[in-house]
Amino acid sequence: MSARGFTLMEMLVVLAIIAALAGIGIPVARGFVARSREAACLDRLRNLGIGLEGYLQDHQGRLPVLEAGRLDKSDDRPVLETVLLPYVGSPEAFRCPEDDREFARSGSSYLWNTSLNGQPIANLSFFGIENRPDRIPLVTDKESWHSGRVNFLYADHSSSNKVRFGATGR
Repeated sequence: MSARGFTLMEMLVVLAIIAALAGIGIPVARGFVARSREAACLDRLRNLGIGLEGYLQDHQGRLPVLEAGRLDKSDDRPVLETVLLPYVGSPEAFRCPEDDREFARSGSSYLWNTSLNGQPIANLSFFGIENRPDRIPLVTDKESWHSGRVNFLYADHSSSNKVRFGATGR
């Protein structure tokens, strides 16, 4: 009795099936990874909101006066990542997991909305939107790292990749 092995045709069929499964599985896995990184970025924005709440308690409910961002870490202007650092505890709080460039260069993946500088949190105004903290963006991604979308931290400390502050025509 002789042992029977796989024929060349059987091996090619098996390899074709494996290649087809990999062709389907790899993009799906990349999508899951991208969505998990976006969720981590949204979570970091919520944590920045918690840190900002601590800042507001120490500064009579007034938002900080900050530059939108800085070009590199040697710039000593007041920015999100320098002013809020004592309230969030770690420089990593300012890094979006999808950002492989801006954080290393400038110290933050996020930009501050300078039009809100020094405003009282209880009475915010942003391009005609007043007293609607769920529609007033405080912080945003520096770039659209998330499949063309940008994440926002709103004044109610919620984070989302949905734009809530557009014109409504009302």
